Amino acid sequence: MTADPRPPAALLLLQDTVDQPVVPGSAVLRLETTSNRAGFFDGAWWPRSRDIRSQLPDLIDALTASLGPIARVGLDASAWDEVPAHLVVGDHKVRIDWSAVDDSTMIISRGHYDHFTFLVIPPQTSAEAAHTAMTMAVQDDNRASAEQILDAAGITPA
Repeated sequence: MTADPRPPAALLLLQDTVDQPVVPGSAVLRLETTSNRAGFFDGAWWPRSRDIRSQLPDLIDALTASLGPIARVGLDASAWDEVPAHLVVGDHKVRIDWSAVDDSTMIISRGHYDHFTFLVIPPQTSAEAAHTAMTMAVQDDNRASAEQILDAAGITPA
């Protein structure tokens, strides 16, 4: 059996999304911000399951390598099996803020005013639909909501 060469949470940049397949656990990030911030999402994440304790640490590690230390993560409580108040990732405590908005989004914060908004792809999504939604989400000119993107990609939130 050949091992998957990708790290547990493959962090792809926007320019990599066209030719690279995405796999569960992948995240796509637009690191180059635009001056007008016209696009709604800074990234998209496709977790492998709804187990936040097994999924979020790999993403936090990958984002920390690109963005620096992550202080908080805002998630929708209805999308996950468990809702802990924080996780310890490496030697760093990351606070988790929970809401009940059911909107398929996540907010990553490095500080009080430094936020990144992510589209969260449901784990059961096909690779093709996940790729479509992730690519749409991180386009500079995207103004579509998570619901609109998921619908356009043929994804039904669970």
